[in-house]
Amino acid sequence: MENVKNALAKCAVGLSASEVVEEFAEVDGEFKLVKKKVTRREIPPDIKAVKMLMESQAVAPLSDEELEREREKLLKMLKEDAGEGK
Repeated sequence: MENVKNALAKCAVGLSASEVVEEFAEVDGEFKLVKKKVTRREIPPDIKAVKMLMESQAVAPLSDEELEREREKLLKMLKEDAGEGK
């Protein structure tokens, strides 16, 4: 169950994911790596994951209005962080 909570926490705060695609070809009777592509993508925070975490930790559930305010606050923080990265 702890693994599920950890995964949910990652979704709640956002995360980076990498995908590796490798292409092999037969050379001299052996398979050798001929091409490797690494793709990295950013996954933004998920407000539903935040709500699930809060509910699972016995925190009083937020109203829809409170959740919307928290969502707007998080989006504003993300925009500010993105502006600093430029």
